[in-house]
Amino acid sequence: MRYVYPAILYPDDDKIGVKVPDLPGCYTFGDDNADALIMAKDAVEMWLWSAEENKSPIPGASPTLPYGHGETFTLIVADTDQWRRAHDKKSVKKTLTIPAWLNHQAEKANAPFSQILQQGLKDYLQID
Repeated sequence: MRYVYPAILYPDDDKIGVKVPDLPGCYTFGDDNADALIMAKDAVEMWLWSAEENKSPIPGASPTLPYGHGETFTLIVADTDQWRRAHDKKSVKKTLTIPAWLNHQAEKANAPFSQILQQGLKDYLQID
């Protein structure tokens, strides 16, 4: 799922802070603007992914936010599907049925069933 949330960048000692007011508790820091924006994207994706996984309500994004002197308004684009592919590496067991002759041939060839199924699903779903 893709989302866009407004954020405020602000100076914090020798770091750049980022707050995303629409997502309670979603704050992060970076060494400079680029690092802060990368960290903010990850923080927003993680926050939203957690809400999706827990079936928690996801707040709507404000169209704009008030910000003070020295602060910068920006938008954070988040893709929880992309975050999930990159970070959710747990495996799940699947039971499947294949013809006996095919199973016999695959076992004779020491075929890596799990890897073949994963690659086949990625190809079918057009996932890199």
